[in-house]
Amino acid sequence: MSHIKQFDHIGITVADLDSTTAFFVGLGLEVEGRTFVEGEFLDTVGGIPDSRTEVVMLRPPDGGTRIELARFVRPDHEPGSPAAMPNELGMRNVCFEVDGLRAMVDDLAADGYGLVGGIGEYEGTWLMAYVRGPEGIVVSLTERIG
Repeated sequence: MSHIKQFDHIGITVADLDSTTAFFVGLGLEVEGRTFVEGEFLDTVGGIPDSRTEVVMLRPPDGGTRIELARFVRPDHEPGSPAAMPNELGMRNVCFEVDGLRAMVDDLAADGYGLVGGIGEYEGTWLMAYVRGPEGIVVSLTERIG
């Protein structure tokens, strides 16, 4: 028997909270809240004594799984690999089902966010594209076409 009740959120640590928040809001997510977290709770859960983080919670229009963006105030963040490719270990992407994938990719390109590869079609039923967002975050966009 599973103890899991539901999928709550995905957490992503970023250096620039404002621009990353703006990117996801531009995709259609809504800011649910923004706050600072510090103290015994964060020290215990994160395992970093005397840490402080600023957090933005984003929710999709359907109220489903949320995204938590966190910027560490203390200690400073550790650099990741902003050019990570899909075969590198770690979180591969955050995926959203969308309408009008090609137009969305064009809009994102106009904002300076390019494709990792190209737009692929899977068995005549799905279009998919990986877009590299701020700080190297890969966002997978899918559209049902069949």
